Amino acid sequence: MPERYGPWKTAHERLRIWTGDGTWQRILDEVIVKDDSVGNVEWTFSIDASSVRAHQHAAGARKKGGCTTEWVEDLAVDGEALGRSRGGLTSKIHLAVDARGLPMSVILSPGQAGDNPQLLPLLDQIAVGRDGPGRPRTHPNRVLADKAYSHPSTRAAMRARGIAFTSPERSNQIARRKAKGSRGGRPSAFDPERYTGRNVVERCFNRLKQFRAIATSYAKRVTYYRSEIIIAAIVLWLRANLQDTP
Repeated sequence: MPERYGPWKTAHERLRIWTGDGTWQRILDEVIVKDDSVGNVEWTFSIDASSVRAHQHAAGARKKGGCTTEWVEDLAVDGEALGRSRGGLTSKIHLAVDARGLPMSVILSPGQAGDNPQLLPLLDQIAVGRDGPGRPRTHPNRVLADKAYSHPSTRAAMRARGIAFTSPERSNQIARRKAKGSRGGRPSAFDPERYTGRNVVERCFNRLKQFRAIATSYAKRVTYYRSEIIIAAIVLWLRANLQDTP
């Protein structure tokens, strides 16, 4: 670590304490609330997931110790969110962004985990408070997602929540519906022009992975790795605000 930042142990201790007490998340939440109060948050969300390589030193964390705050552990799937494959250790970042491509919520899972099971948990994390009285806003107007999220149960859950859902059907789903004839029902509504806006989440992943510690996971604890992602998300929000300032 550069000497201008002081002793590495002091920096690590600050990271540990602020991760455990939720300081990083509160900073991000406050930035989002301020933007929402002036109408800058665009409530059409895009959701996707991206795998990242985990360095070999990221494995082997102690079973006990470290940051074990319960609310933080709930934001990870299967312990330290490490999966093993031919390519080595991998983790997966599940991300929801607003229409400007700015991070709203994040979940980590092992690299081999599926995308669709994390869609609803990502939305469940959304609670943007008001800059004044009123309940936090928890539901976007619309969610854009690729074919990996196209499942009847997902579409039913979106309807139950009153959230418009734009996702193309998979070819096997189309074939199954057509094979049933009139009993197969109507095809799901899909607006290809609206769907083109989904690429903002891919662009957000590109910006996040410009941070070396996010492009490759070096942290032994998933809680620290998630904090690094949250810190990067704060930077992206503040950069966007500077660009919007005349």
